Amino acid sequence: MLFLDEAPEFSPRVLDALRQALEAGTIEIHRSRAVCRFPARFQLVMAANPCPCGRALDPAGVCTCSPAMRRRYLRRLSGPLLDRMDLRVVVPRADAMAMRAGERTSTTATARRRVVGARGRMRRRLQHTPWTLNARVPGAYLRRELELPRAETRLLDAALDRGTISLRGYDRVLRTAWTIADLAERDRPGRAEIARALSWREALS
Repeated sequence: MLFLDEAPEFSPRVLDALRQALEAGTIEIHRSRAVCRFPARFQLVMAANPCPCGRALDPAGVCTCSPAMRRRYLRRLSGPLLDRMDLRVVVPRADAMAMRAGERTSTTATARRRVVGARGRMRRRLQHTPWTLNARVPGAYLRRELELPRAETRLLDAALDRGTISLRGYDRVLRTAWTIADLAERDRPGRAEIARALSWREALS
C-alpha cells in the first residue's frame, strides 16, 4: 500500500508518474541501451484537504481561501490520475456525536471475516481464469463474460453516454459493484450495488 497524505502538495509530475503503475501494475525505466520493467502493483490511498487551509467543508464557514485558490489546489490532482481511483470519499469533519457513533462500528475481526468471505466468492467465480480478485479482472471480461442485464446497468450506461465517466471509469465502477456484492454475499451486483459504486466514484465530480 502507498499512502500519500496531503496529496495535492506533491509535485503534479510525481503524481502523474503513478499512472502507468496503477494501470499496468509495472513500471518501466528507459535507458539508451535498455528498457527495464519492474513489478509495481500496489494499492494507492490519497488524502487531501478540500482547500489549502483545510476548512472549505467546515459548517462554521471559516475557510479563508478564495474559490480560485480552491480550484488551483485540487487541480493539482489531474483528471487522468483521478480516473484511475476507484473510490473517492468525502470525509466530513469529526464531531463528538460522530466519535461516539464510531465506537459502535464493527470490529477488525468482523471486517476481516467479511473480506475473507468476499475473496472466497471471487476465487470461486474466477476459478477458471488467470485472476483471483475483482481488481485484476480486465474490463473486456467484465463486460462480456460477466455481463449484467441492461436493466441493472442503465444508470451506469447513462453516465457513460453523458460523458461523466470514461470507459476506464465504467469498468472500475463494475469492479467495485462486484466487490460490494461479494461483501454482501450476493451472487451478482444489481442496481443498488452499481448505484453505490457510481456514487463513490462521482463524489468529487
